[in-house]
This record gives sequence, structure tokens and C-alpha cells, in this order.
Amino acid sequence: MTSIRSLQIVVDGDACPVKKEIAETARAFGVPVLLVSSYDHFLREEEGVRTIQVDRSDQSADLYIANHIVRGDIVITQDYGLAALALSKSCHVLSNRGRIFSDQDIDFLLDSRHHQAKARKAGHYGKGPKKMVEEDRIIFQHKLTKLLQKLQENVSS
Repeated sequence: MTSIRSLQIVVDGDACPVKKEIAETARAFGVPVLLVSSYDHFLREEEGVRTIQVDRSDQSADLYIANHIVRGDIVITQDYGLAALALSKSCHVLSNRGRIFSDQDIDFLLDSRHHQAKARKAGHYGKGPKKMVEEDRIIFQHKLTKLLQKLQENVSS
């Protein structure tokens, strides 16, 4: 029988603003966390949180994560490309704001990202993401908690 404790939460840690919320929630469920970041970012290990630092090249953290996740893991990222890779490995994927990525919406998100990049190259710039506020942190933690509860219930039944 598989346990919820056999999965891990893997975090694309370079620009993740909810590390504290991830660690707290994971500890409550007894799920280990792997925080992956480049050497440019300082990461602190704490109870239940292991850190891995990779070189600073553009996709190093994403490649490390893609090569070390397994079916059922939870991946926290705001990168649509990494989200697509994680979904292809049957992982659960959440954004830093609690958006749950799915096979049904990832192609649309990747296509949107492509069109936005083309517009930026042509000199059209948007406002960028809105500032992270406390409500965003609460929503994220709620979504992660609900996902862990659901996974725990599926293991128990």
C-alpha cells in the first residue's frame, strides 16, 4: 500500500514566494519537501525540507526537477514548461498562487506564453504579474492543504 509519505513536494525555489507556507503544510502532513534553486539564491534547510542547489544557467533547476520527480509527486512552479513536464510524469502541479495545472489547460497556457514572448520581441510589454499579497499566500496554502487531504484520503480508501 502506498503512503502519502512516499511522495514528495518538489519546489522550483528560485522565485518561489511561498516557501514558508509549503514547509508548514508539508510538516503537518509528514510529507518531505525538496527545494531546488540555483547557487544565486540562499536556501535554508529546516525540518522536513531538503535543499539542492544547481548551477546558475537558465534551465538548471527545471532540468534537475524534471529528472528527479516521479509519478504522484507534487511540483510547485510558476513555469509552464516545467509544469508540462511534470504533468507528463503524472505529477500534481500547483503554481505559487495555488493554480492547479492540468492536462486540459497546459497547452493553452504554453501557447499563451509563446504569443506573449513574440509580442515582447516586437516591443509590446505588459504589466507583468501582480504583486503577491497575503491573500495569495492563504489561497496557496489552502489549495496545497486540500490537495494533500485528497491524496491522503485516496491512500486510506
